[in-house]
Amino acid sequence: MNRESFGKDFQWGIATAAFQIEGACNEDGKGASIWDEFTALPGRIYQNQHARTACDFYHQYQQDIALVKELSIPNFRFSLAWSRILPEGIGVVNEAGIDYYNKVIDHCLSQGLEPWVTLYHWDLPAALSKKGGWTNRQIVEWFKGYVEICVRAFGDRVKHWMILNEPTVFTGAGYFLGIHAPGQIGLGNFLPAVHHAALCQAEGARIVKFHCPDSEVGTTISCTLLEPVRKVERHINATRRADALTNRLFIEPALGLGYPIADLKPLRKLEKWIQPGDEQNLIYDFDFIGIQNYTREIIKHSLTVPYIFAKPVAADRRNVATTLMNWEVYPDALYQILTLFRKRYRLKKIIVTENGAAFRDKVKGEEIADSERIQYLNDNLKSCLRAKYEGVPLEGYFVWTLTDNFEWAEGYRPTFGLVHVDFRSQQRLIKNSGYWYKSFLEHRKNLS
Repeated sequence: MNRESFGKDFQWGIATAAFQIEGACNEDGKGASIWDEFTALPGRIYQNQHARTACDFYHQYQQDIALVKELSIPNFRFSLAWSRILPEGIGVVNEAGIDYYNKVIDHCLSQGLEPWVTLYHWDLPAALSKKGGWTNRQIVEWFKGYVEICVRAFGDRVKHWMILNEPTVFTGAGYFLGIHAPGQIGLGNFLPAVHHAALCQAEGARIVKFHCPDSEVGTTISCTLLEPVRKVERHINATRRADALTNRLFIEPALGLGYPIADLKPLRKLEKWIQPGDEQNLIYDFDFIGIQNYTREIIKHSLTVPYIFAKPVAADRRNVATTLMNWEVYPDALYQILTLFRKRYRLKKIIVTENGAAFRDKVKGEEIADSERIQYLNDNLKSCLRAKYEGVPLEGYFVWTLTDNFEWAEGYRPTFGLVHVDFRSQQRLIKNSGYWYKSFLEHRKNLS
């Protein structure tokens, strides 16, 4: 099994996100984002780390794009920072932000790389958060205005768009659990955020397609394989509820199936925020769905967790191999998620828009040894190929991520990159996994 086994039109890439790599948090007219403010709060981020400089991609984008080219990766996924383009989220456009992303896009194309753009990867302008952010229905209009600006500025060259990145995560962690920006808590924040994000997912896609009818428009869904701790009714039902929340919450409204209320009763309370015509406006026939999978979770019934009465059994308590995120190393999860989505839904095309792992890399002079990551990627690609051969409409795979970066609440501790970054000197070193991916993409390495 090698690259050619996937077919000549299979899309290979690498994925990044603006807040995690750009830095330059207040340069050239950029406004503050909710993550700029959240990271300034003590105790929110591992060791109170921040992303004010991060990987300095803002200044070093040419160097990092050169690394993508050196690794023979043909597709580069990156996101646009809303507050770099619209410092207040709405109103006056920051032309320096437009110029910056024009330079990034143009440089990708000049190096023979295809830009894949994510419109929203969690960094809401702080000015909009002060108006309620995703809990305020006006965000649908705010978002539409932002998308319109982006498509008019970049749509002549960008042919692949993703509307939202993992909406279940940014609404759940940011508006229910409060562990991500903006740090809000409770069902009364979560449910309106969910509904407004789902509306934006479809409305944003319609705007892109209207202006760029020949482009491919997708959105990305965080998916985790969920299995009951034991096959008894209470754990099976808990897993079903967790699955409705984790894997079904945003894709099913887009497909015209509505919210998965039958399996997660608290979603009935969404009716408070649903207005006439919303059910139809939630629907969009995406050109592709981005699947983002890293692991599986074992679920048990729990009366201590409100609303879903389910919680995962931590991987380090299950005597299994784990990553630095305490996620189980379980490559079959990706195969099972891909086949599950094929069985459940009629999808035109699936792209794995994120898959990767954080391990403790071994620095040996100029060599970064990360054999565990190589094994992880190798095994996950085998899962992809197996799924594709069995009829899953899988047409692409993107590794998370190019460089070690700011991993949200985890700070810089977990290292996912194919490229090591010394954050004091900003020196880059390609890891062995990067060279492995390069070799595979150049048809010089078979999957074992």
